[in-house]
Amino acid sequence: MIKRYKPTTPARRHYTVSDYSILTGEKPFKKLTSSKKRSVGRSKGRITVRHKGGGSKKLHREIIFGEQKKGVPGIIKTIEYDPYRSAFISLVSYKDGDWRYILSPHSLKVGDKIICDEKTSFKKGNRLQLKNIPVGSLVHNIEIRVGAGGRLAKSAGSSAQIITQDKKYTHLKMPSSEIRKILDVCYASIGQLSNVEHGMVSIGKAGRARHMGRRPKVRGTAMNPVDHPYGGGEGKTQRGTKRPKSIYGKVTGGVKTRKKQKYSNKFIIKKRKKKRKK
Repeated sequence: MIKRYKPTTPARRHYTVSDYSILTGEKPFKKLTSSKKRSVGRSKGRITVRHKGGGSKKLHREIIFGEQKKGVPGIIKTIEYDPYRSAFISLVSYKDGDWRYILSPHSLKVGDKIICDEKTSFKKGNRLQLKNIPVGSLVHNIEIRVGAGGRLAKSAGSSAQIITQDKKYTHLKMPSSEIRKILDVCYASIGQLSNVEHGMVSIGKAGRARHMGRRPKVRGTAMNPVDHPYGGGEGKTQRGTKRPKSIYGKVTGGVKTRKKQKYSNKFIIKKRKKKRKK
């Protein structure tokens, strides 16, 4: 559910936020937090990536993405906000006395019991091997290599669907509609990730974007010819180049950026759908 505000100012008219009423933790677990020095978009003080910098101070939460607590049952104690990611996180108290953060699936509640093991009950939040998960199930935090921890489907509302089990491989349909095969001994967590409506949030004002660490963007057509391939001209002019380019003259539209000899190409069964031109 998206929360809206009364239009008391022009910015508030379009300002929306995610529904944080499901969150239960007011402060993060101190032992699992640390400060993180940020030099966003800069190398030795020089801007190397434009439009990044500033932003509010954040505390980094240590989250486990792999099988560090394999075979140890745990109980969900809180569901919390994480400033470094779009999905919510859950604080888990394990039977051996350890406390850890995990990515929180949608509709997971305080008091629910979870476990990570090779084969366990089919329950939201549990983590098990792909070969032991029924076909048609939604999974997140998926391993690509055995023991490397989760790599795929980790953002808000993300999930991949298990299509079929084929010998030693599991076929998964990714959020991008790509179909790829992964070794069935790799682990994945059951369920769709929380904060499903994150993509519908409207920032509403420039100041909020600055708090998120986004610096202003200047249109190429508003620049001079020396600064951008689109620059110059009197008033609104056409692009002037055959294909869309960046500030450095590099072609940006309709060019494949994926490496031709990438190791994971052999695991892709069906490529993702291309966007239709309007």
